Amino acid sequence: MLSHGTVLLRDNARPHSASVTQNLSQQFGWEKFDHPPYSPDLASSDYRLFWNLKRDFGGRRFDSDDDAKNGVQRWLSSLVAPFLKESIDKLVSAMTNI
Repeated sequence: MLSHGTVLLRDNARPHSASVTQNLSQQFGWEKFDHPPYSPDLASSDYRLFWNLKRDFGGRRFDSDDDAKNGVQRWLSSLVAPFLKESIDKLVSAMTNI
């Protein structure tokens, strides 16, 4: 999907649903991806993850979809060790305060 052309992420906002916009996107051959009003599969904690991903990957260019996937996988893997250490430290702290 990343390298197959332009994908227009749209919602129900008037500029996105206007017939002029829809005609132009059809004329250009853009694929339309409708965004639901809210995503029940995303927890509020996920937004922090996406913000950090955007910050850390801002301005980077990848040669292929596989390079982008591998970069994200390496980035996610680098988060595991600090997250686990912090979680264990919190658990130990909570257990000593009982």
